[in-house]
Amino acid sequence: MNLCDFDGLTGRVITPEDPSYQALRQVYNRAVNKFPLAIVYCLNEGDVSNAVLWSISHHVSLRIRSGGHNYEGYSTGNDILEIDLSEMNQITIDETAHLLTVEGGVNNRQVYEFVSSLGYPFPGGTCPSVGVSGYALGGGWGLSCRYLGLGCDNLTKLRMINYEGTALTASPQENPDLFWALRGCGGGNFGIIVSMTFRLPEKIDKITLIDIRYPDSDQEKQASFIRTWQDWLAAADPRITLVSRIFNSIEDGLGILARGFFYGPPEAALGIITPLLRLGGVKYTLKYLPFLEAVNRIGSFYPPFEAFQSTSRFVLRDFTDCESCRLADMIADRPQGSSYAALSFYALGGKVAEEDPSATAFTYRNAKYIIWLNTVYDGCKCNNAAWISERFCYLKSITEGAYVNFPYDGLPLYLEEYYGCNVRRLKMVKEQYDPLHVFSFPQGIGCNICC
Repeated sequence: MNLCDFDGLTGRVITPEDPSYQALRQVYNRAVNKFPLAIVYCLNEGDVSNAVLWSISHHVSLRIRSGGHNYEGYSTGNDILEIDLSEMNQITIDETAHLLTVEGGVNNRQVYEFVSSLGYPFPGGTCPSVGVSGYALGGGWGLSCRYLGLGCDNLTKLRMINYEGTALTASPQENPDLFWALRGCGGGNFGIIVSMTFRLPEKIDKITLIDIRYPDSDQEKQASFIRTWQDWLAAADPRITLVSRIFNSIEDGLGILARGFFYGPPEAALGIITPLLRLGGVKYTLKYLPFLEAVNRIGSFYPPFEAFQSTSRFVLRDFTDCESCRLADMIADRPQGSSYAALSFYALGGKVAEEDPSATAFTYRNAKYIIWLNTVYDGCKCNNAAWISERFCYLKSITEGAYVNFPYDGLPLYLEEYYGCNVRRLKMVKEQYDPLHVFSFPQGIGCNICC
């Protein structure tokens, strides 16, 4: 296409001829290498509406990008129109009504900085550059979720541009079926979210940042930690949310770590985490910090980008001793070209489990935690993808479902894996709000897909 073919698009349009195109087309996971026909950076709802209508009139598929962190790259693609919302980043607050409204391009860093300046925490994600929209629409696991709920549980209203380029409101009072679906179904299925309104938590001065490490580990200790973790989590105080990990690093060898937040003072946190400190050789810190400093320290562990392959599952039962040993064995050998392989455990329970599984599209309320297997590499994608695939078969046999915010393109019957018994209802919502399937991508919802 030449430039005149993009007439009708408003906002900032980037084409392959633009000097910045090669840099701007990149997403967080550098294993994804796609070449969109154009990228349109929208500044307002009108730009978004025009982009939707342009894609329909020119028979060009569209994709939606808020933060560019979809692990399988579903927010971009080859020969598509990429609608980027990152310049729609206004944030407003109504402290009287205890409501926070963010535009569709706001990321975790921006919302944390805004709310913290006024004394509030926020149930957001861990990586600072992740878009709040994608995070919350997929459920929204974060280090406050056991205490404050998932991101989607704190939503009160959303504004969406539909397939006709028209703005709709989704809330308990307006389009309630769409409101239900948007909370947990992931981004990009029904329309383009241009703003979200969240309930504000109560103000808080400080939280305890927890960091636990076992730097010199072996497989036996890693397997023991898995057993200790699941026993500990079953009765853990809901004010604490941790992500733990067993890993195999080219730099540090085998290790164990756990990090997270406790909404209370360090002396209380120490009593709660004591069972996790008993394996021997532990190093830990408990720091009582302002909320923003705590989230920034967590965010500092994320690189600006990396190339990785991964898969996720939900854990609904305790693993046996044999299963724990086999899980630890999964990362004993990294694939060729990999610098880091890990099995991570994202704590659920607490306030997450208080919602009924049918209350939102996020159905895995009874899961104990999310398990995530990943490999980071500089070498061959094929080797690392094969490594994940080989291990996925065993993971699938001892777990259920998958977390849509940690997607895996190797999933069989992916709709059931992501949404469980909610699939049929989600397809009905899809047909009502996007009957022409304007919003489509690999592993998206569509009645033409037999699952």
